Amino acid sequence: MNGSRRAREIEPFQVMDILARARAMEAKGRDVVHMEIGEPDFDTPTAIIEAGIAALENRLTHYTPALGLPQLREAISQHYQSQFGVAVESERIIVTPGSSGALQLALSALLNPGDEVLMADPGYPCNRHFVSLFGGQSAMINVDESTGYQLTAELIDKHWTAATRAVMLATPSNPTGTRCALPELKRIVELLKSRGGVLIVDEIYQLLVYDIEPETVLSLSDDLIVINSFSKYFGMTGWRIGWMVAPKSDVPTLDKLAQNFFLATSTPAQYAALAAFNDDTLRELEQRRQQLRRRRDYLVAAVKALGFEVPVEPQGAFYIYARSVALSDNSRTLVDELLAQTAVALTPGCDFGHNHANHYVRFAYTTELSRLQEGISRIKAYLMRPR
Repeated sequence: MNGSRRAREIEPFQVMDILARARAMEAKGRDVVHMEIGEPDFDTPTAIIEAGIAALENRLTHYTPALGLPQLREAISQHYQSQFGVAVESERIIVTPGSSGALQLALSALLNPGDEVLMADPGYPCNRHFVSLFGGQSAMINVDESTGYQLTAELIDKHWTAATRAVMLATPSNPTGTRCALPELKRIVELLKSRGGVLIVDEIYQLLVYDIEPETVLSLSDDLIVINSFSKYFGMTGWRIGWMVAPKSDVPTLDKLAQNFFLATSTPAQYAALAAFNDDTLRELEQRRQQLRRRRDYLVAAVKALGFEVPVEPQGAFYIYARSVALSDNSRTLVDELLAQTAVALTPGCDFGHNHANHYVRFAYTTELSRLQEGISRIKAYLMRPR
């Protein structure tokens, strides 16, 4: 099969190659410290697993409506009310196969061939590939520490063209862990309203914030699209379940698309996700968030001591986007070298765009503190070796 032009143009994840080589090293008996993958080492909370098992035992394995299990849509609605004090009608909530499924629905509903979507560089690479999948064009806007690696209303206005249809941003973001605060989001919402564009906000790391209270852009407007997931905060990565919130007028179109794309999200996963909002589960998840904060605090200081720069301290998620130019002018070479020589796996900046990508690496604090300390010790020893 020769493959489509679209398939040929999609770039592979560099991190998956790094992970594959790390796994091969482990298979040969090498001890690898993993700071490359965006998946914490926590298992899915027990209450969620038990709810999934109960669904299977009770033969709850048939299709749900394409928009999702009504009880789960209502539970998510109640979550917005209890967590943020924001009223989000359950009719506006669509349960999807992960946040990736939500993005596919949103972009397929929005884009015509040639339509442009503005997004930040660096940013999550799949976003631009989803845009191209539906015939759109990604317009990557270079961001840096001056804006916390986030888009601003000023940048969006500057890069707006006649072809621009939507703006996509993430808060907190991958790979930088930075957030777009509500005052700036308000300016962006108002700008897009004046321009007639659509704002898509990825909030999958929304509850993984440190030293600040979690926020939602839904407190500002109903006329936008929010993407969220049970993967990151709730520890359900392999269950593949997420959701989106859309304007009520768009739901019939999204329902039709969901019927054709997915038919429905996994039924046992949806019943399992109902337990994500239990008080016991939420207490456990809060303890995990505090662990991640301690990891962040340690790793930011440790990375700086190695000679990396951290221009903006991450406020959320579980990543540090560190400038590596003082150590190497090619971060991919540095990452390959560290994996081969120290068995520490990191992600090069080239996975996240083209904006000075060869000068950055991403550290993921997704493994326990003692392993992070081991990884830092190895890197330090290697960098201090006689040359």
